[in-house]
Amino acid sequence: MTKKEARERIEKLKETINRNRYQVHVLDKEEIPAEILDSLKHELFLLEQRYPDLITSDSPTQRVAGKPLDKFRKVEHNIPMLSLEDIFSQEELLSWEKYILKLVSTQQFEYFCELKIDGFAISLIYENGIFKIGSTRGDGKTGEDVTQNLKTIESIPLKLNKEIKGIVEVRGEVYMDKQAFERINKKREKEGLPLYANPRNLAAGSIRQLDSRLAASRDLKFLAYDLVSDIGQKTHSQKHEMLKSLGFKTDLGRVCKNTAEIIDFWKQVFDKRRTLPFLIDGVVVNVNDNELFKNLGVAGKSPRAGRALKFSPKQATTKVKDIKIQIGRTGSATPVATLEPVKIEGVTISRTTLHNEDEIKRLGLKIGDTVIVERAGDVIPKISKVLIELRTGKEKVFHMPLICPICSTKLTKPESEVILRCSNINCLARKRENIYHFASKKAFDIEGLGPKIIDQLSDANLISDPSDIFDLKEGDLLSLERFAEKSANNLIKAISESKNVSLPRFIYSLGIRHVGEETAQDLAKEFKTLDNLMKADILDLERISEIGPIGSESILNWFKEKENIKLIERLRNAGVKIKSFHEETNLKLSGKKFVLTGSLKTLSRERAYGRIRKEGGDVGETVSSKTDYLVIGEDPGSKLGKAGKLGVKIIDEQEFLKLINE
Repeated sequence: MTKKEARERIEKLKETINRNRYQVHVLDKEEIPAEILDSLKHELFLLEQRYPDLITSDSPTQRVAGKPLDKFRKVEHNIPMLSLEDIFSQEELLSWEKYILKLVSTQQFEYFCELKIDGFAISLIYENGIFKIGSTRGDGKTGEDVTQNLKTIESIPLKLNKEIKGIVEVRGEVYMDKQAFERINKKREKEGLPLYANPRNLAAGSIRQLDSRLAASRDLKFLAYDLVSDIGQKTHSQKHEMLKSLGFKTDLGRVCKNTAEIIDFWKQVFDKRRTLPFLIDGVVVNVNDNELFKNLGVAGKSPRAGRALKFSPKQATTKVKDIKIQIGRTGSATPVATLEPVKIEGVTISRTTLHNEDEIKRLGLKIGDTVIVERAGDVIPKISKVLIELRTGKEKVFHMPLICPICSTKLTKPESEVILRCSNINCLARKRENIYHFASKKAFDIEGLGPKIIDQLSDANLISDPSDIFDLKEGDLLSLERFAEKSANNLIKAISESKNVSLPRFIYSLGIRHVGEETAQDLAKEFKTLDNLMKADILDLERISEIGPIGSESILNWFKEKENIKLIERLRNAGVKIKSFHEETNLKLSGKKFVLTGSLKTLSRERAYGRIRKEGGDVGETVSSKTDYLVIGEDPGSKLGKAGKLGVKIIDEQEFLKLINE
């Protein structure tokens, strides 16, 4: 990026951030999620670090929050209420430590880590042990007097537990826990009122009401994180100990000797965050020594000696570098966006499907746009919104091609469909995608045979269709890059072990259009053997209630193709043995139907489904009276309540693992 482009980008970012921060912090309205603002602000900070002479006093990185409203008396902060700079990775943490080490004479210091609660920052002033003034952060220098509202919060002591002469200032977060938030929203739902978006905004709005009775009704809480006044504390950890002794609820955190211990703490907190009664979005890391912290000073509006080490968000902003067409195994021509790499929940995202031309039009997406990307169901990345206000005028409109970019066959759009397709069954892209599909976890599940290895084998002319996989020998692999004797032996062994395959997996592996895992299972149950399925007519297929006329026709046409029948013959000749469905009726989960909700720690959902089916079980997406087990992970959804009403057996991840491993 040139300096001119950086200047243009910085101006666009500042305009967007300032407008949205004003909506949130002054008007209590949220246009876009807080984590998206964090993402934009982080991008702005990195650009300004690259070009320091482009930093201006009106930049959002040089201020803390929006202007205070005129409804309350103004309160001057004797010591500014600063905000912390956000970091999102181990690399950024190490970079920050190197930055500190350049500024200090000692190389020996420790850190104090604590939870970063998602609340509303306030300052409390005590005079001779009695609570006198409570104020909001405001712009960092001037806040609003919200003393009466804060007095309604039980976790804020009106008198300190210890008699201390003079002024004592305590800072912390007002927040609403998950239960209180859900209780308020349930009540509003019954009354037909719109639901509140999140606990943080509701807590902030409650504190900034003129009528303190409203704040009193909201069951707000306070967590102290800083003892500003010096009453003898030498470290940040001692501040927390003193805060507790003074009568405040505080997070005692952890003293960490190095960045490795910080990362360990960060990961532990991430794993347990869903079990906490309140929302958090990361951990706060401070140099523990108060004198050193003070000597390191302030850069802009943030202390040099503190950082907010945030969890990777579920949403983030990035730019669309290009849109290319990907040809799938059934010939589908799918537009795929190439993105500037961005981390979402710890996973780096650089590509995402746009599905079809209609989706691009719905989003109003152009090449070069800044977009919001999220992981749908915490797995599949998708573009959810285009930030049109960040356009520079250099963005380009994308046009779907008329011919296949691989084989130059004219793309066609079948009637009643929205996807363009390449009709050439010998298209190299289609053939390669078919091999990917054949070896995938849901099909033959050949360990070690992923897309990159398949590409290598295809480029070396060692495989051209799925049956060639089973003719491979160790010697074929040793000539390829990255293959040593052990890795070659492991892959050949995995291929050999995959030759005995269940009927549903084999049907799925064929890549028949409109035949997914569920349909493959239904076909196996109905026809019991592959030969029976191959002889089925349209009436036999349509008799299965779950398979409609379009699916039936697709299956029938697939088995009419001579090349497809030859492929099955080649697979059988290569030693592939397909179990009849009768052979699977004695498996431990036979006849049992499972539904999953929430995130599992030890298994991906795809792998869990595979284990269930491997043991003869069935998988469903919705809970019904026919469901035998509901497996619950972290953050279970509405399926849990429905299972309870229907009397479905509910098991957690440990019980599920025990069940499939017995």
